[in-house]
Amino acid sequence: MTGAAPASPPTAPASRPAAPGPARKDGGAAGSRRAPFVTALGILGVLLLVSMTAGMAIGSVAAPPGEVWGIVTHALGADWSEPVWSRARETIVLDVRAPRVLLGAVTGAGLAVVGTAMQALVRNPLAEPYLLGVSSGASLGAVAVIVFGVSVFGPLSLSVAAFIGALVTLLLVYMTARTGGRITSVRLVLSGVAFAAVLTAVMDMLLLTSDRGNEARAVLAWTLGGLGGVQWGTLWLPGAAVLLGVGVLLVQARNLNLLLAGEEAATTMGLDVARFRARMFVLLSLVTGVLVAAAGPIGFVGLIMPHIVRLFVGGDHRRVLPTAALAGAVFLIWADVAARTVAAPMEIPVGVLTALCGGPFFLWLMRRDARRNPDGGVG
Repeated sequence: MTGAAPASPPTAPASRPAAPGPARKDGGAAGSRRAPFVTALGILGVLLLVSMTAGMAIGSVAAPPGEVWGIVTHALGADWSEPVWSRARETIVLDVRAPRVLLGAVTGAGLAVVGTAMQALVRNPLAEPYLLGVSSGASLGAVAVIVFGVSVFGPLSLSVAAFIGALVTLLLVYMTARTGGRITSVRLVLSGVAFAAVLTAVMDMLLLTSDRGNEARAVLAWTLGGLGGVQWGTLWLPGAAVLLGVGVLLVQARNLNLLLAGEEAATTMGLDVARFRARMFVLLSLVTGVLVAAAGPIGFVGLIMPHIVRLFVGGDHRRVLPTAALAGAVFLIWADVAARTVAAPMEIPVGVLTALCGGPFFLWLMRRDARRNPDGGVG
């Protein structure tokens, strides 16, 4: 579990599939992963379809799955059957739950791929936007826009500010944790926690001193993460950001694999590590900032999903990235379903539920690392 540590061996031990280890070459072990990869994609694709159906069907007003798809296909112009549902139910499914489910899928997929790439870039399996304070930086940027009423970029002002906040925070955390060309897990996580605490304190101060009392309460609820209130007209931006992020990361999957072998090894194989890392930081900050502006800071999705999917498809980012995206989408849809049903009629912020899942997972990773590195030499 290293930062920019000395180059590690080019092949990861088979007993450590959950850690972001170096990529396997095609053939051999990678070839044996091909069947599980295709199977995992197929299973996750079906699960995503089922999850989206359940997300639109479950709620205070239940709708049968058949009726859900009848409403959806009717709206798409495929009149397979006579509409027998009420107008009110159609509104609930199409205008309330469908955009919410899509935002959950997009946000879960985006956070999962950002976490996957971030773990490779800093060579640390604990890296993810929430733990490293990147989500807090994005939140502070968005809150500053709301409190001060900044509208330089029109409707995009919130997302632009969140992007800038995320990028600045990521760079500060990375530079603070990097000492003597090395980053240890402890330094990276502690730097992220410290920056997150400071940024959250500044954000709370802005809200407490704001004259906009009603908006402050709404923003405080938003800082816990949630998918409510989304509309069709606001979905395009997070969707476009995640598509861009997934597409670029898939193209750069080979370079992410090279980086896992160590900076020296990656440089030897022709990768300009500093330039590549800078470009990726900008991309990850862009995706994180847009997602935080749309759904608030939702933590731990980017930590949990990459580790789980590596158990099944190995460490090659050409397989991990698409699998993690699907797994993240499924996970966040069900987290949102639980958030609005377990304590109904009260709705629990989805960020609270993901934290309840991610906290124990993080502690388990820490204990696993301690067993593997009893001397604390994780750098």
